Amino acid sequence: MSTIVPPAAPRAASEPRFDQLRVLLRSPTFVVGVFIVVWWIVCAIAGQWFVPVDPYASDPLNSLMPPDRTHWFGTDQLGRDVFSRVIVGARDILTIAPLATLLGTVAGTSLGLVVGYFDGWVDNVVGRAIDAVLALPLVIVALLALAAVGASNLTVILVIGITFTPITARTVRAAVFAERHLDYVAAAQLRGERAPYIMFAEILPNVLPPIIVEATVRLGYAIFAVATLSFLGFGIQPPSADWGLALSESYTLMAGGAWWTVVFAAGAIATLVVGVNLIADGVQGVLDR
Repeated sequence: MSTIVPPAAPRAASEPRFDQLRVLLRSPTFVVGVFIVVWWIVCAIAGQWFVPVDPYASDPLNSLMPPDRTHWFGTDQLGRDVFSRVIVGARDILTIAPLATLLGTVAGTSLGLVVGYFDGWVDNVVGRAIDAVLALPLVIVALLALAAVGASNLTVILVIGITFTPITARTVRAAVFAERHLDYVAAAQLRGERAPYIMFAEILPNVLPPIIVEATVRLGYAIFAVATLSFLGFGIQPPSADWGLALSESYTLMAGGAWWTVVFAAGAIATLVVGVNLIADGVQGVLDR
């Protein structure tokens, strides 16, 4: 008498995601990137409470002091403690850059879904407009917009988010092109589902991997863009301890030998951008497996 073997239980849909997460957590690139970014997030949230000196307190008698036991990173031209300002300076950039990235990702994803799904004249018109915008340098567009409406944290978020929108839209559009003729989309259309439901409930979950990678990469660009705009005087305004603003206020002091007023703020920007890019590389490596 033959033994009836029961069918194997279907694999849980979430199991591949847990496998990807395990691989991701074993990636040295991802772990190092997370460690760097988490450090700066802690500084942004709680830095005000563990810095040794008030980052906004001026001490003209001790201006441009080199690093020592009292002032670990030295002091700036106003006698403010550079170490304290570098730690607290993470706050603004880690507020503005993620919000701008979120805005650009949401808007770009929505636009890319619409253009990729409908194709035809919609793709021709909107696609050409996206290509025209992408031909312009990001910083130039941002500077023109901020010069027209004025610099503030809100306008910086809006300007960077809007300039990131067509970049994300192009990525999503390409991903949707590869999905729109598959069987599950045709089945949803035969059921009489409306286009918004098909785009956001059926197609969107299947194009999330490139969106996640794109958003992580854009975050690195957003951090650099915020610092650049602040350096040029169109971003975060005084008396903030923002790193880009610190470079703007102190870069001329390098000629006089006060290297510490610039090097540590520049190093903070570099480490944060590198950390975000390491996370992006780790995520992309796992999703491409």
